[in-house]
Amino acid sequence: MCCEPLPCLSFNKVYRSILLAALVYILLLTGLITLRGEFIALAIPFVLYLLYGFWSAPEILDLHIERRLSHDRITPDSESIVTLTVINNGSDLEELFLEDRIPPHLTVRIGSPRHLILLPKGSSYTFSYTVTGPRGSYSFETIRAVATESFGLIRREQTIQTTERLFIFPEFRRLKHVSIRPRRTRVYAGSIPARVGGTGTEFFGVREYQFGDSPRTINWQVSARHEENLYSNEYQQERVADVGVVIDARIHANLFHTSQSIFEHAVTAAAALSDAFLNQGNRVGLLVYGSYLGYTLPGYGKVQRERIMQALAHAEVGASSVFAGLEHLSPRMFPPESQIVLISSLVDDDLNVLVQLRGRGYQVLVISPDPVKFELGFLPPSPQVDLAARVIRMERDLLIRRLERAGIHVIEWDVSLPLDQVVGPILMRQRRVL
Repeated sequence: MCCEPLPCLSFNKVYRSILLAALVYILLLTGLITLRGEFIALAIPFVLYLLYGFWSAPEILDLHIERRLSHDRITPDSESIVTLTVINNGSDLEELFLEDRIPPHLTVRIGSPRHLILLPKGSSYTFSYTVTGPRGSYSFETIRAVATESFGLIRREQTIQTTERLFIFPEFRRLKHVSIRPRRTRVYAGSIPARVGGTGTEFFGVREYQFGDSPRTINWQVSARHEENLYSNEYQQERVADVGVVIDARIHANLFHTSQSIFEHAVTAAAALSDAFLNQGNRVGLLVYGSYLGYTLPGYGKVQRERIMQALAHAEVGASSVFAGLEHLSPRMFPPESQIVLISSLVDDDLNVLVQLRGRGYQVLVISPDPVKFELGFLPPSPQVDLAARVIRMERDLLIRRLERAGIHVIEWDVSLPLDQVVGPILMRQRRVL
């Protein structure tokens, strides 16, 4: 079996048989009209050529094609090897052109998705190529197969439908721990101090000694001041909580210098935070707020992590007059008095909505990629640029101070530095919000 990569089929081969048949028809017609035998004799080789082509033409294609991905979940810096195996269950194929149609935005680094091969009956052929690409979800849907005989007169074409999918998830460094203190926790044991006394590690208060309490919990100093009763220490219970991660996908909050956007950094932060909250046993939901509301219902564990990562792989920046502001960030999407984490560069109109959420009893944490430093990285230094940056910085600082006065914790993030190095230590020692 011989094979060689082929960029494309020749366009002329498609119409060669039609042109030859037309030429034979003209020669025979000319010979009959003029009664000159040399025209008929000249048509005989072309007739034989056509007859051989039709005799050796491939029959209806009967191909079985399997596609395998070495990894169906990768990150933007990694690669996946696509392997195709073709089995010929029909007649001999002298020339078979195979083209695996890869999704847009994927890049072939090694190998080729197009091959021209000789495939006898009952034989198989396997080839591989390596792809990579940006964050997203990609479907491998069709494989094109074109069979021709050696003279290229007759062609059989078939499109095989497939269902393989490649997910390219955002790449992030894991956060060790994220400290949150929502007003309400769930009944399951976890790592978040609840506002309820019981078993735990953090001191909560003192109560009268009850039958079954461990002698180690007796507070002897308090008991010494009461002759009749003993008193035990009570510790704050540690439970899991409901966490809603909201990623701001509005185009006017993400797009700055020409086509540069901080949205990819926001997606990275959402992936890292969701992963940390799930590892701590919390119930986590995701909302992508952009041209539409992409809502992932809250859940636990590895299954929920997969759902959130797939949602982040699909997340895109969008513009919508309906969702231009955060007023559609409905409290109905989040359990009462739970934790909301908003990842946004913030605009002035967001203040009232976030203050209203805080007033409803939600604990609100804002991870804000710094848009001023981000845009300054693409602008040439000049007095005008420095003056504009100072004015915008003053407006942004005023907005952040107003949010913090309302009890909303805002963490600014210079996206030129890794999230786990800048924001991670702050998240581990967040102040206690009562």
